[in-house]
Parts: sequence; structure tokens; C-alpha cells
Amino acid sequence: MRTKHRALTPVAVLGDDAAVPSPAESAGYIRSLGKPTAAEVLASCRAAGRVAVQPRCGVGGHAEMKALLTTLEAEAAPDILTLTIDSHTRLLRFEEALRTLNVRPTDLNGYPLVAHGWRRGRELNEAVAAPLEIRHGSPDARALFDVSVAAGMTSFEGGGISYNLPYCKAVPLVESLRAWQDVDRRCGELAEHGVVIDRELFGTLTAVLVPPSISLAISVIEAVLAARAGVRCISVSYPQGGHLAQDVAALRCIPVLAERYLPADVQVHAVLHEFMGVFPRERAHAEDLILYGALVSRLGGASKLITKTYQEAFGIPDPQANVEGLRLADRANSPLLGFMTADADQVAEEMEWILREVAELVDPLLARPDLITAVAEAFDDGTLDIPFSASRCARSALVPRRDAQGAIRYLFTGSLPFSPAVLRRNKELLGTSGEPDLELGSLLGQLTGDIDYFRHLFHETE
Repeated sequence: MRTKHRALTPVAVLGDDAAVPSPAESAGYIRSLGKPTAAEVLASCRAAGRVAVQPRCGVGGHAEMKALLTTLEAEAAPDILTLTIDSHTRLLRFEEALRTLNVRPTDLNGYPLVAHGWRRGRELNEAVAAPLEIRHGSPDARALFDVSVAAGMTSFEGGGISYNLPYCKAVPLVESLRAWQDVDRRCGELAEHGVVIDRELFGTLTAVLVPPSISLAISVIEAVLAARAGVRCISVSYPQGGHLAQDVAALRCIPVLAERYLPADVQVHAVLHEFMGVFPRERAHAEDLILYGALVSRLGGASKLITKTYQEAFGIPDPQANVEGLRLADRANSPLLGFMTADADQVAEEMEWILREVAELVDPLLARPDLITAVAEAFDDGTLDIPFSASRCARSALVPRRDAQGAIRYLFTGSLPFSPAVLRRNKELLGTSGEPDLELGSLLGQLTGDIDYFRHLFHETE
């Protein structure tokens, strides 16, 4: 018997900012700012043949957040800036976010925008020239979205699957998917008022050993739902796995998938999240990995790169480390590096199989009349799944492993509806002609080694 899930219970927006402006008023404010939207920046960078760079950043206090944004812009000039939202706000605990903000804002692990209110959000927006994106992790982002748009933010990350299963234990998928449909319909309404909101999908999922086809399949589903609801700009993010040809192939699959599954008038961008697994501790090694990720984004044709810092292994980076990470990543845009290529045959082979795996996962669902119900049922019966999920809605029966070259493959596929050819290829690449080792201690050791891939590569592990 399946475990009963906790339902979402939205809470009203707090304080004097409860009455947020109408979509038409918010759109008018955004146009009055006189700076490009995130969608316009992404289109401009892609047309210029360069990868936009964006940091992660978010602190609780308003003055501190404003100082962080202005410092990053003054010293590194990122193309897009970030407001990372705190955990209380992500889980709709707006009153708790407000209490913490008033008592000890340094205890917050991000900026509580709903507690601060849209007027303070506008102060942040008007302090910098770059557009701002909201990054959070909420299964129900409706109140946060309304405040964000009122504050003039023009990019909003997340989705009903990708911001539920990696973060929440017991939120029903149908509820999170329907909540995000409301967000996407509001994006459609804003587009009618002349403002296109970039909706970035969190394809990184649990961020550790995510097979490319799982990441892209979840993004395809969220993108189809978003486009049907009226979203006009979709960014599909992908987590750097660590294998050059596989990562480049995954990024190059994104425009192919967009052409296959989305309307032609929807603008689609590929986004790379630099490696989100265990980072090297030594600064030189960490900086090598940052530059490597930036080069992968260039070779893969990404429109945007979410950067890392040399302090990644030690916790939240300070502003100077963030500045230096942005500067280093942007070096990959140099015209002097145009000679760099990835092995064309390897990339083509990886693309062929990634696209096939994605089709085998999503085509049966997209043929159903009610996609939201189909997705919830697929996770319930295991024909959709993600590894290492925090949620009871996912079985997490699939187990990834790295092959001898470091690419991420499927060791166990659970009930995923893969063809015999796909299953056979993964077994061959992992060298598991028979049944793989099921002994728990051995498997955990192997997975730990795969997760520590770059630390092993740099000989930092004991």
C-alpha cells in the first residue's frame, strides 16, 4: 500500500505587500526598467556565439543581498544575476521566514523574498543592470512567483517534478504539477502583456550521477506542460556529469528535443550547471574543474552556464570567490579557444542513444490525453524514476554507475521502459554481461567512488 502524502497548503503573502500589482502593472514596471529581460540576454548571447555566465547567490538580509549583487556586477559583470531563496519560503513557511529575518537573518540560507516583499525586490532590481533570476526549490511557487514578477524578475526556475522529487518527502506529484501549471499560465498572461519570462527547468534533479536521458526526459515533460500553458521561453538545464563527449552530446540534444516536442514559436535554451557533485578541495584543482565545465558549455552550444567557485568543497562561497569563479568561467568565451573540439564520432553516438532513451521514456506519456495524471502514474509504477530521490513519489529503483571512461550509465533500470537494445548497451559499457553485484556494501563503495570522481582524478582522496 502506498504511503499517504501530505498536501500543499499555500499561505497568503505577508505584510503591506500582500496586494501585489496586476500582471499588466508588473509588465509595465518591467518595461520601465530599461534593461533587457533574461530571455533577451539569452537570445543576444546565443546570437553572439558566447555563453552567458550566472552565479548562485542568496543571503537573508536585504542590505547584504543588495551589496552582494552590486559587488558581483561591479567586479565580474555576469550576464544574469541570481536571487537564491531560503528554505522556509520554498516550503511555504512564510511566517517562519519573517520571524527568522527579524531575529537572526544570517540563519537563513537564502533571500526570503516573500517576507521582504515586492517593493524591496524592486530595490534589488534597480540596483543592478543585469536581469535577475529566482532560484529556489519549491513544489508550490505560486505566491513566490507573483512577488517575483511584481519585483521585476524575468527568469524563474523550477517545475512540478524537478522542484518536488529532489527536495520533498511527501508532496503529491499531481499537486505540484498543477501548482506549476498556474505559474506557467501566469507566464503566458505576462507574454500577452509584452513581457516574456524565461522559465528555467531544473534538469539537474538530485544532481549526483544523473543519467543524461533521465534529466532530459523530465525536462521534456515539464517543457511540454509549460508550453501548453503559454510559456514562450524555456531554458533546459543539464548537470555536468564529467565525461566530455556525453556532456556535450546531452547539451546538443536539447535543441533537437525542442524541435521534436515543442512548438516552433517557443524560444529554447540549453543551460549547463557546472559539476554539482563532490568538488576538489585544492584551489588549483577546483579552478581546473570550473574552466573545464565552462569549455563543455561552449562545445555543447549552451546559452548559459551556472558557475561554481574554488570554495565549493567548503560551503557557501564568499563574494570574492564568486567573482573569481565568474571571471574564470567567462574565459572559456575567448575567441582564442575556437580551435577546441570534442570527438565528433563519440558525440554523435552519445546523442543517438540519449535521444533514443528519452523517446522511450516520454513518448508513451505524451500520447496520453492527461499528461499530469500520466506522469504521476508513471512515477507510481516506476516507468519514470530518478536516482536518490528524497520523495516517496519516486521509487529510486534505478541505479547509475560510471563506465571505465567516466560516462554515467544505468546499472539497474528498475521498471523504466527501455528497449532490449538500450539495456544491452548499458550492460556492455559497464562490463556487466551477467547480473551486477547486489551486495550492499560493495555497491555503496562503488557509488561513493563514482560520486568522488573528480577528487579521485586529482588524487585528493585517501
